[in-house]
Amino acid sequence: MGLSPAVEIHDLEKSFRSGWPRRRVQPALRGVTFSVPRGVIFAILGPNGAGKTTLLSILATLLLPDRGSARVLGHDVVREPHRVRERVNMSSGNANFLWSLTPREILDIFARLAGVTGRVRRVRVEALLDLLELRGHAEVPYSELSTGLKQRLALAKALVNEPELLILDEPTVGLDPDVSVRIRAQIAALRRERGTTILLSTHYMREAEELADEIVFLRDGRILARGDADSLKRRIKVGDAVSLVLADPAAWERLRALPGVLACASRDGRVECVVDDARKRLPDLLRHLHEAGVEVHDLRVTEPDLEAVFLELAR
Repeated sequence: MGLSPAVEIHDLEKSFRSGWPRRRVQPALRGVTFSVPRGVIFAILGPNGAGKTTLLSILATLLLPDRGSARVLGHDVVREPHRVRERVNMSSGNANFLWSLTPREILDIFARLAGVTGRVRRVRVEALLDLLELRGHAEVPYSELSTGLKQRLALAKALVNEPELLILDEPTVGLDPDVSVRIRAQIAALRRERGTTILLSTHYMREAEELADEIVFLRDGRILARGDADSLKRRIKVGDAVSLVLADPAAWERLRALPGVLACASRDGRVECVVDDARKRLPDLLRHLHEAGVEVHDLRVTEPDLEAVFLELAR
């Protein structure tokens, strides 16, 4: 019998209530259902307010759901929260620690809280300082660390108990691009070298496309779609962009009726066509132009990204 999924969620709902004397109810999750296989990077993608942090907080046993069920590594998050916490850890892009403590002290404290004792704790803290490239800053007070170092420390903290499931909530939010690239590389290495299952919340399309094996799009507490990046693009039928410069600018009208051409227009001397699959349609486009005696002076093909998929879904 195989292992159960790392995460199993069924019909999960959560609302927040505020105001007095008239109570206002704001739904955050509206019947979310999905499962996450073990050993994958699974991205939850959506705009601010989509319900991403609420969902991850329930899985980390920081919030209780109103309805539905959630199991993490085979344990119910409501009935067995202690069993879940032993095997899970969470890192937030907005994490904060006591300003006067150093990274070594912070990691030591959280390792103690996770039940890591004696020499094992000391060795693990030193290993995490090396893994997240923090050794040169191990004795620097937290208040003096850069934003990027603080993010790397938050990730190191989340590894003190060697979790089987690592939950990352916006791990690169607010970081410079070069720092974001390094953190993404460290996240990918955790899955590749340790087999850690990673649940990643982000609103950065490039981050999800680069890291994730599977993606769910979340909006207003509901799942809009699920799949890997390529299958989502095919399912939503967001086409590839083919951009050409033609010797005869008027020849673009010949292309509109060809099979697989979803749209075609001439802008600023370039012909911009959207096709369902550039690999399949480009030979037909070029053959048609060649047979018509139209020379192609420049050609560019651009595949759609996840942002285009999300915008299409959000319509």
